[in-house]
Amino acid sequence: MAKGMYLEHYLDSIEGLPCELQRNFSLMEDLDKRTEAKKAEISELASEYIEKVKNLASEERVQHLKKIDSAYNKCKEFSDDKVQLAMQIYEMVDKHIRRLDAELARFENDLQEKLDSGSQDSSDEKQSRKDKNMKDKRGSHARDKKTSDQDSPKQKKMKNGPNISESLLAMHPSDVLDMPVDPNEPTYCLCSQVSYGEMIGCDNSDCPIEWFHFACVGLATKPKGKWYCPRCTQDMKKK
Repeated sequence: MAKGMYLEHYLDSIEGLPCELQRNFSLMEDLDKRTEAKKAEISELASEYIEKVKNLASEERVQHLKKIDSAYNKCKEFSDDKVQLAMQIYEMVDKHIRRLDAELARFENDLQEKLDSGSQDSSDEKQSRKDKNMKDKRGSHARDKKTSDQDSPKQKKMKNGPNISESLLAMHPSDVLDMPVDPNEPTYCLCSQVSYGEMIGCDNSDCPIEWFHFACVGLATKPKGKWYCPRCTQDMKKK
């Protein structure tokens, strides 16, 4: 239930409260006036009795005292009615206060449940995003690995422009070593020569050389699985 709905229902419940309180206060005011009138009457009867008591017969005294007693009883009745009205006013106000407390407690419980639910949803959403990011990272790593395996220095150069001819790729290493080298041409392998022929990449991501000529590392065909260059293999054995 929304906050506005709680407030609306509570305001509806106390809509008639001011009129009820006003009616009871008016009755109490009327009882006050009637009580004061009775007190004045009692005072007059008492004064009259004191003045005439010596001259009154026994029956007249009794009748006079009965009038005073009746006025006192009436005054007490008015006072009791006034007390009852005051108790009714207190109970009416207290009833609405208790209802307000109950509505506030319900509203706080509903709000707490929504906060707990939102926190759980947020936690699930964060976990979902985390899982998705992990999947994306794995997929990106796999694509990068595949690309690194596919794009050898020879292929990169072919994409950027043919710097060497097909006949050079088919040359023997000794033939390439005798050829002049462009100082701007990147070098690879243990021989620190340019890219030519079949080459293989080291699976160690921290390898300083990365690419090697088949002939320089004693390979005739590409091996299955992961392959590490002689330098990285030696470093791993030391660890």
